[in-house]
Amino acid sequence: MKVSYKKLWVLCAEQELSKAELRKRAGLSSATFTKLRKNQEVNLTVLLKIADVMNCNAGDMMDFIKEENSNTENESE
Repeated sequence: MKVSYKKLWVLCAEQELSKAELRKRAGLSSATFTKLRKNQEVNLTVLLKIADVMNCNAGDMMDFIKEENSNTENESE
C-alpha cells in the first residue's frame, strides 16, 4: 500500500491556505513537509497536528492506494 495526500492539497486550496502557511500553523519541520509532498509515510502525530489545523479527519486528507505489483499476496502463501 502507498499513501496519497492529494486530498490534503485540495483541502488547502478549498480553505485558501497555502502549503507554507499549513506547515507554519501545524509546526511541522521542512523535512516532514517534504515527506508529505512526496506522498511518503509520516508519523500519526503529524497527521493529528494537520487535522487540528484543517479541522478535518484523516480520511479527509489522505488515501491508501493499493500497489498493482504488490508481492504481499505471494508472501502470505
